[in-house]
Amino acid sequence: MTDQTSAAPAGTADTAKPVAMSTSSRGTKALGLLTLVSAVFTILYSFWFSKADVELGNTVRILYVHVPTVSIAYLCMLVNAGASAFYLWKRTAFPDLLAAATGEIGVLLLGLTILAGMMWGKPTWGTFWEWGDPRLTSTLLLFLMYLGYVTVRNIPAPRSARNTRSAVIGIISALLIYPVKMSTEWWGSLHQGRTISAPGASKIHGAQEFALYSGFLTFMLFAAWLTIHRFRVGWLQDQADATELDAVIADRRAEAGAEQFGLGEVH
Repeated sequence: MTDQTSAAPAGTADTAKPVAMSTSSRGTKALGLLTLVSAVFTILYSFWFSKADVELGNTVRILYVHVPTVSIAYLCMLVNAGASAFYLWKRTAFPDLLAAATGEIGVLLLGLTILAGMMWGKPTWGTFWEWGDPRLTSTLLLFLMYLGYVTVRNIPAPRSARNTRSAVIGIISALLIYPVKMSTEWWGSLHQGRTISAPGASKIHGAQEFALYSGFLTFMLFAAWLTIHRFRVGWLQDQADATELDAVIADRRAEAGAEQFGLGEVH
């Protein structure tokens, strides 16, 4: 994280600009550039080199977004649960900020997963959504659980109470990931089973499989880049809140001291 200060001319301390803080650094800039390059490559490869599927046609290209986003969303949610548990154990800021960042990124990616799935469903199944389908409804439930996590984190409350409540919700929500993942095998579904397994043993092969793994790389880099920035934003917010609280406490102490020595305002 980089800090930037703007120096004020001598004699103008009262009008000096406040310190400007940024979440950017050389590392995040390099990661962002790498993410952009990977995204451009994935898009070009997916549309120009990877051909349409014999059975699915051009809709196969939706998989290059749908499968990576859901997989990386699961990963973010598992990190969220692990960080939440570590916070409940140690009560330190780092795991709480990590949990907050990965929770939000997980919601974002799972939301993209649902939208991509709806785009897939209409031409493939003839409907955008099927409420009786176990994979679809359980995925929506998982999305709503983590949306609740994000909501709880943004409800005004003492920091310790907020962090504890959200950590508990994060851990409970993560318990739903495995049933969602296994829903097609446990209960049957319109949704197809696993698209990929070990490299070379997936249901798609050749250029299509390569495009899919390229999508994984792109969204993994994207998630990492977003997580770092969101972590730093959370840290800056906590510092700002602590500074504001310290200022309020100092003001109250000054007022109490003035009243003690009879220096308060006389009415």
